Amino acid sequence: MSEETTSRARWLILPVLIFAALAALFAFQLIRGPSNTLPSTMVGKAAPDFSLPPLAGIQRDGVALPSLSKADFIGPVTLVNIFASWCAPCREEHPRLIELAKDQRIRLVGINYKDEPDNARRFLGALGNPYAAIGTDQAGRAAIDWGVYGVPETFVINRKGQIAYKHVGPITDDSLKGMLGEAITKAAN
Repeated sequence: MSEETTSRARWLILPVLIFAALAALFAFQLIRGPSNTLPSTMVGKAAPDFSLPPLAGIQRDGVALPSLSKADFIGPVTLVNIFASWCAPCREEHPRLIELAKDQRIRLVGINYKDEPDNARRFLGALGNPYAAIGTDQAGRAAIDWGVYGVPETFVINRKGQIAYKHVGPITDDSLKGMLGEAITKAAN
C-alpha cells in the first residue's frame, strides 16, 4: 500500500472514530437517565419577594382562589409548582399534584407561567385543580426571580419561607420516593 493510500485511509477513519465517541457519550447519558438536579442559588434562601394576581374564574370548594405572594409562605410548608397549559410534562405530572394536594402536611400553590388565562382555566377544568392559590405570571418576570429554567418546576418552601429544595421537570412516582419526597418530609418535620 502506498503512503498516499495510508494517509487517505486515516482521514476516512477519523470521522468514524469521532462519530463512535459521540455515540458512546450519548448512550452513556441515556443509560444514566435524566437529571432533575440543576444547581440553584435559591436553595437555602428566602423565597423571592413577589406578588401575583390570582387566576380569575378558578374556585376551590366554591371559593375563588386568592392571589399569591411571598407572605403566603410563612407558616405552612408550601409546594410552589410552576406550570402552563401548553406544557406537555405539566399534563403528565398533574395526577401526582392532585394526590399531593391531599397531603395535610403541605399547601400546594401554583404559578401559571406565560399562559393565557382562558387556556389555564380550560387546563384545570379538564384535569382538576389541585392548588390552594394560583398566581398568574403572564410576562414571566416572577419566574426569573425564582430562577426558573422551564416548566414544570416545583419548589419546597419550609415554614420560615425559605426554599428548601428545587425539583426540575415533572413530578414522578420516583421523585416522590426520592429527593423531592425527602425534602417534603424534612420541611414538614
